Amino acid sequence: VQLQASGGGLVQAGGSLRLSCAASGRTFSDNVMGWFRQAPGKEREIVASISRGGGKTYYADSVKGRFTISRDNAANTVYLQMNSLKLEDTAVYYCAAKPTAYVSSTYYRAREYDYWGQGTQVTVSS
Repeated sequence: VQLQASGGGLVQAGGSLRLSCAASGRTFSDNVMGWFRQAPGKEREIVASISRGGGKTYYADSVKGRFTISRDNAANTVYLQMNSLKLEDTAVYYCAAKPTAYVSSTYYRAREYDYWGQGTQVTVSS
């Protein structure tokens, strides 16, 4: 699976951004999709994950109620809508894919994912 993330940028605190990740090369709907982020000097951390059909989602506590993950299997794309952005949301955001036979699973460990996009920078300013 090849993944191409886009939509990052500079936004003021309290603002919104929508990230997109387009996939190619493998049946998109066979994959759990995840968004991760990595801030300077910190480890990569889960932001959100979505099951193959989109019926189940997982969010890190730090983004619950502010971020929404969704997917369009017909368009081979996963999205991350980020609202009420905070300074601490500043990071490089990565999308990732994990092929799985389990329709309702989500995964939150980076090591469980097999394919990664190149990352897109999100910078939140005061």
